Amino acid sequence: MSSLLRLLINPLKSAHCQPQNVRLFSQRPTLLHRLKETLTFTSKPRNCPKQYCTRAYDVNTNVAKDVIVYKYENPKFFKIINIFGICQFTFWTYLSHFAFTSLRDAPVEVKEGQELAWYERINLGENKYRNGITVMCFCIGYGVLFAVWMFTLRSVRFLILRKGGQDVTFVTYGPFGHNRIMTVPLKNVSAQQPREIAKVHLPLKVRNRSLFYVLDMRGEFKNARLYDYTAGLNRRF
Repeated sequence: MSSLLRLLINPLKSAHCQPQNVRLFSQRPTLLHRLKETLTFTSKPRNCPKQYCTRAYDVNTNVAKDVIVYKYENPKFFKIINIFGICQFTFWTYLSHFAFTSLRDAPVEVKEGQELAWYERINLGENKYRNGITVMCFCIGYGVLFAVWMFTLRSVRFLILRKGGQDVTFVTYGPFGHNRIMTVPLKNVSAQQPREIAKVHLPLKVRNRSLFYVLDMRGEFKNARLYDYTAGLNRRF
């Protein structure tokens, strides 16, 4: 009798527990379901700032008129360094002339039993020393003036994208206050650094031109996005 009761009770227990087991099993995520969730998550577009998501073909570089993309106004600084360069050139040139005309050949007399220091044995009036001092002084003065003038001539005052977007004009400072203007095809201009990385100066290379043209980062990019997709691109030539 007791065995018959157990047989009657066990099926009821198993029937009562079976829906719960099925329900628990159905709530577990399958491998296919997890894979689907993963793919759905990774396929969502990332939210990025607008200025970094802009594509090159979204920027219209075919401008209807001339556009100033960069401007740096600091004529007082270039006036001061040019005066400094001219003063240095004048001073060292005079020193060179003085050395060539005033140093006389005066041999050093060495007495018996007396030892002279190496600098006391030098005869500055000897031809090799006099000519060496003359050339050295002139080269120093000319080198300072050359460095000042080249820095001035390569410092960009205005960078202008010309009408149509095919050419760009460099307006640079001049040694005597006059601007120098040069227009070149845009394909012949290559930026050596991105605008966001440059700290002090941003060098631009122009094909068939010596040295770099520099943009001072204290200047103002009047149209930064237009610059980035025109003169700000790194080109190989």
